[in-house]
Amino acid sequence: MRALTAALTTRPNLAALLAGFASATGFAPLNLWPVTLACLIALLLLIERAPDRRAAFARGWLFGVGHFALGLNWIAHAFTFQDSMPHWFGYGAVVLLSLYLAVYPGLATLGTWWLHKAISPSQRDLAAQPPRRSGVGDSAALPLFLAALWIATEYLRATLFTGFAWNPLGVVLLPTGAAIGATLIGTYGLGALTILAAGALLLTARRQFRPAAILAAPLLLFAFWGILSPGPAAPPGAPRVRIVQPNIGQDEKYSVEAEYRNFRKLTTLSGQPRPAPRLIFWPEAAIPAYLDMEPDWRGRLASLLGPGDLLLTGGDKVYFKPAEQDGALANTLAGANNSVWIVTPAATIAGRYDKAHLVPYGEYLPMRNILEPIGLSRLVPGDADFWPGPGPRSLPLPATLGRPPLKMGVQICYEIIFSGQVIDAANRPDFLFNPSNDAWFGSWGPVQHLAQARLRALEEGVPIVRSTPTGVSAIIDARGQVVHALGLNRAGFLDSGLPPALPPTLFARLGNWAPFALMLLLLGAALALRRGKS
Repeated sequence: MRALTAALTTRPNLAALLAGFASATGFAPLNLWPVTLACLIALLLLIERAPDRRAAFARGWLFGVGHFALGLNWIAHAFTFQDSMPHWFGYGAVVLLSLYLAVYPGLATLGTWWLHKAISPSQRDLAAQPPRRSGVGDSAALPLFLAALWIATEYLRATLFTGFAWNPLGVVLLPTGAAIGATLIGTYGLGALTILAAGALLLTARRQFRPAAILAAPLLLFAFWGILSPGPAAPPGAPRVRIVQPNIGQDEKYSVEAEYRNFRKLTTLSGQPRPAPRLIFWPEAAIPAYLDMEPDWRGRLASLLGPGDLLLTGGDKVYFKPAEQDGALANTLAGANNSVWIVTPAATIAGRYDKAHLVPYGEYLPMRNILEPIGLSRLVPGDADFWPGPGPRSLPLPATLGRPPLKMGVQICYEIIFSGQVIDAANRPDFLFNPSNDAWFGSWGPVQHLAQARLRALEEGVPIVRSTPTGVSAIIDARGQVVHALGLNRAGFLDSGLPPALPPTLFARLGNWAPFALMLLLLGAALALRRGKS
């Protein structure tokens, strides 16, 4: 402990940057969550020893720069598929994004330092009091403050400027079983528990066992609960699902020459029609067709289906506008929705969901009039931007499965990462479909995406079906456990019964009011301990 303290004192800024960088190894695919806890201990010591507000902010900001630069390295890989921009710019994009996102942990450490110092007794007050030993109030307040403010700043990161909620801190708890706490306090609450666990370890190292036990207790209780609470298995007679993963890479996805070959992969993996009805799931943007405008394509898809089957597939919905071309009026593309379509055996469309939370610079180009002339474009090919849909809603599936109709929620790709924003609470679905295209996310992005989908299943108490072109496709039960999965860069399919949903969790009922309540509780406890006698 003395050696660590000395290192943090002599080169605090470098220590903050390196600790942040190492902390990202707790995320998938490495899942080194004990390293993340050790790095959070270093962050607590850096805040504790910060001489002023500027240093407190700088240390949290540098921690964040390292944290996001490693955790988001997959973004650089996405730029290798867009030839209208230099590929090397992807690395610059990761750095620039990290410099911005690091502001949020910087604000958390600044607020923690200020609250911890502002509530400290003055020297005059200390002189007027009898000597006392350092106790719970002096020891536990710092991690309590940081845990509370981490909830606030992670929520702000997920909402301001359309939000970027990727890799919330609490996702590192998935391997421990304690992530079941998301059913009560949500993902942002799990981040607070992670910081409390680091605080407990720091206090243990200082031989302050009583406050350490207080901070560690919630995490240990959740871990024990998680071990004893397996997810519900698919019962006999559950709806049958087939998830298709064709292993179509981004380099061939939009190739006209590969269109027939790609379709053959999808149809072969979908299998022959069977007597028992099935739900067949294809990935995001799986087909290069406009299903509401192309009956031939609907017929091709319907020919794959048995009498009771339904096909759930990604595909665009496009909109046109009249424009003058060569002196005559013609229809030009105005915009599009990134959609999921429900196709029936009768070649009809039984429903459509339009993605609501779009990816800036991926599906639309902000400030297009300014950025396009300097050579920037969105990462998804095309000149027209995607338009957002109305938001979460439950789609009723036709009663072709021999049982009461199911209700399906849909979250396309990126949408699944936003805690508390994935289902229509007034019309709760039986399951969520999360089609995605992770083919341009490198090797780190897809597994991180899967981990965040698992948190949504835990929070809401609903199973999730994921279909991606190159992995990771999966069936996730209502306790966030991966029941079946197809790994990266392989073609295949998953056949399974659909796991049942659980009753609405506390988080499903309260949404992000639940972690906000925890934030107030932590702040109140820290203030009471700091002001009170040990």
